[in-house]
Amino acid sequence: MAGSDQEEYTSIEICAGAGGQALGLEQAGFHHKALIEVDSHACETLRRNAELRAWGEPEKLVLREDLTEFGGAELLAQGYAQPGELALLAGGVPCPPFSFAGKRLGRNDERDLFPAMLKLVESLQPRAVMIENVRGLLEPADKFADYRVYIEKQLEGMGYTVLGWEVLEAKEFEVPQLRPRAVLVAMRDEEAPYFKPIRLQDFSTRTVLAVLEDSMRERFKRAKAVVPKRQADAAFEKWKQQAAEKGTVAPTLVGGSKKHGGADLGPTRAKKAWAELGIDANGVANDPEMMVDAERDLLGPVGPKLTVQQAALIQGFPEDYFFSGGKTARYRQVGNAFPPPVACAVAEAVYAALHAYDNRDGSAIDAPQRRLVCREEPGQAGGTRQLQQVLAF
Repeated sequence: MAGSDQEEYTSIEICAGAGGQALGLEQAGFHHKALIEVDSHACETLRRNAELRAWGEPEKLVLREDLTEFGGAELLAQGYAQPGELALLAGGVPCPPFSFAGKRLGRNDERDLFPAMLKLVESLQPRAVMIENVRGLLEPADKFADYRVYIEKQLEGMGYTVLGWEVLEAKEFEVPQLRPRAVLVAMRDEEAPYFKPIRLQDFSTRTVLAVLEDSMRERFKRAKAVVPKRQADAAFEKWKQQAAEKGTVAPTLVGGSKKHGGADLGPTRAKKAWAELGIDANGVANDPEMMVDAERDLLGPVGPKLTVQQAALIQGFPEDYFFSGGKTARYRQVGNAFPPPVACAVAEAVYAALHAYDNRDGSAIDAPQRRLVCREEPGQAGGTRQLQQVLAF
């Protein structure tokens, strides 16, 4: 987004998954130093996209490591960063300890990696921290309140101001999906006052129809090789009309776990919501070039099933983003991702704050606002998108 004369702000990301947050950080102007992930398919996805998008040398950039055994000492020893030099430590720590779908054991869950994140902050001393998780970490407010306070106090003790720990809704960032995520942003005390909340009115609503129409048209066009043209055209028009009439955004995509069967788009209530949009949520379609059963993939009574790539479009990934593995492995990566547009919006705000601090003129500045988003009326001062436009030209 920003031009070639911008400052080079670097980032390290933990629990990087398939790269939804990594893509958002890159779009906001950050330069990846390391992407750390334990899943083999996700690591291959990251490597392929690192190569395709010139993020860096894939084998050096993408580290397949378990954060319970690999941390700041190893990153420092291997030259990925020096204390205080890193602009941003980001990541999406595992959600099962806090998910409504699990037992919600919180800090008592062995999968909780917040302690590992805090140790990385202590070792790397980044200028900013950006962590996302499921909304269950924040809702209901009293469920994990003590643990949130503990994490915030740990960060404050290391010299950081927690600017916000809020539920951000993906649909408010041009992602056609109901996908709430809990996002934490903290910056060094002296830099925190330069953070400006994200202006939600700078974003518009994108619909499922707008995002999927072109790819769905192409799928039905391919189907004409195996089904009558009239049947394919009628099915496409039926889906298009239903998607236009019954809703604007999709229910939450669910990545699921390796313990539970193949890929589908969620529980019963979600399937009903998908059906309202003309989508059959009982499974995922084969890629268009691999389709052998048009009745299953496109022409069912409910409507077409989504392909993995269409699910990725619903998450806010670009059409050319690559996912590694079989259909189920690829879908799980998509379903567990942090939507790139949301990551980009938050990262832009962090980037703008870093830039503002580095270019400060010494004049007095107000105390930190301690919120991530605002709903200002059009014409009011502030906003990160305007600053990004300045940086870009």
